[in-house]
Amino acid sequence: MSIRGRAFVAGAFEHPLREIPDASVAQIHAEVALGALSDAGLGLEDVDAYFCAADAPGFGPVSMADYLGLRNLRYLDSTETGGSSYLVHVGHAAAAISAGKCSVALITLAGKPRTGGSPPGGSMGDPQAPEVPFENVFGPTTVGLYALAARRHMHEFGTTSAQLAEIKAAASSHAVHNPNAFLPVEVSVEEVLDSPLVADPLHRLDCCVVTDGGGALVVVAPEVARSLERTCVKVLGHGEAPKHTANGRLDLTYTAARWSGPRAFEEAGVKPSDIDYASIYDSFTITVLEAIEDLGFCAKGDGGAFVAEGVLRAPDGKLPFNTDGGGLCNNHPANRGGMTKVIEAVRQLRGEAHPRLQVPDCSVALAQGTGGNIGTRMGSATLILGLEDA
Repeated sequence: MSIRGRAFVAGAFEHPLREIPDASVAQIHAEVALGALSDAGLGLEDVDAYFCAADAPGFGPVSMADYLGLRNLRYLDSTETGGSSYLVHVGHAAAAISAGKCSVALITLAGKPRTGGSPPGGSMGDPQAPEVPFENVFGPTTVGLYALAARRHMHEFGTTSAQLAEIKAAASSHAVHNPNAFLPVEVSVEEVLDSPLVADPLHRLDCCVVTDGGGALVVVAPEVARSLERTCVKVLGHGEAPKHTANGRLDLTYTAARWSGPRAFEEAGVKPSDIDYASIYDSFTITVLEAIEDLGFCAKGDGGAFVAEGVLRAPDGKLPFNTDGGGLCNNHPANRGGMTKVIEAVRQLRGEAHPRLQVPDCSVALAQGTGGNIGTRMGSATLILGLEDA
């Protein structure tokens, strides 16, 4: 069964703050939920499905349904794939809507890593994780594992630090137009290379920001979308896949987007060349580079030369990306950037991106989520969205 055209994103909201010391995580979930519902022209009483991941406090969707006062629920989903969870949720919501299980699905994210919440690190901080006895003894860090992937890509394909730095420079050229961006300062390739090394070959400016914040989406059935005054965005295709260490036989030069991307493109009935705008998870610059290759925007190993041509810069680049500044400059709430990738894709399709960065005639957009760590195990989700006539 295909979900193409079976559901629409009707509401999208990103918390405007990057430091929120005086609100609980549950409060932030509630704020973004109300924001997305208001954006769609709906209320809490309309919601009959709720989706959240491990960032939700308490007993997951049960605690949050109670806190939010969601009284009409008939479908719950707490799938956890790290930062890609929220793209997975959109696909699952579309499937549930298509199956008649629900008609208005609310998806929320919130976290406070900047002002006292859970820090980055994922399963490395869980002593019960099955990989811990085999890996933690070596002292891995998040940035160190991404640096391993970057160094291997350089070894295999001749990728350079300057090519990675262009990804940050492009994101920063977009962030200067975002009044809410955590780092609204444009930087050059040279400034990225001059920033301190954090884990060779990654510099400080190759790394994402750490912010409080959150976001929410509302996914609805076609008949609900038709009843709303708000411009709704059609779900065209969705794919998801894990990648793990394969008992040590791990190729660091690719991500699980190698599998999630083709599945999403096939369901959507489009090709990489049809994408007008791309939101690509950018925990680190190497995350973007490998995803671009794995999604088929260029051949494996050609990502460095591809981005060096300025293709990522909006509005006129061949593949304009992350026009909000992305996780590298704007926002990485709860250390989970997938939610904001969908939100900015929705903005572009609605024609609501910053006027200087709005992609002309944007009708098909891709959002790519990465969860976990590309240096060990990860979950990838690819979402393709379009306008009503796409």
